[in-house]
Amino acid sequence: MYKVGHIILTPFPFTDLSGNKVRPALVLGVQEGGDDVTVCFISSISQNKIYKFEITIDSKDKYFKKTGLKVKSIIKTTKIATLDKAVVLGKIGELDSKNIQKVKKVLKTYFNLRE
Repeated sequence: MYKVGHIILTPFPFTDLSGNKVRPALVLGVQEGGDDVTVCFISSISQNKIYKFEITIDSKDKYFKKTGLKVKSIIKTTKIATLDKAVVLGKIGELDSKNIQKVKKVLKTYFNLRE
């Protein structure tokens, strides 16, 4: 149903667990044979500064239309959640392979993973 690189629409919990907001999210992993999907959230850009572990999805990029996003956005790789697939509202698009590789590289750096 969902796979790594899909962009979905889902309620995403606030970090203090006080509530949630429906937003796009990038699928990072899908539990094989289970009901969970691990995602990181995507936000429209309202700030001038992009932080070290954020990846810009530019509306001028030739693959932007395939994302299903409406405006220039950032993937917030440090905002990760594992959710039941039942709460996902649906797939809106997918990320191109170049940006998926960027996400993987950033996650390796953030989690200090070695190959």
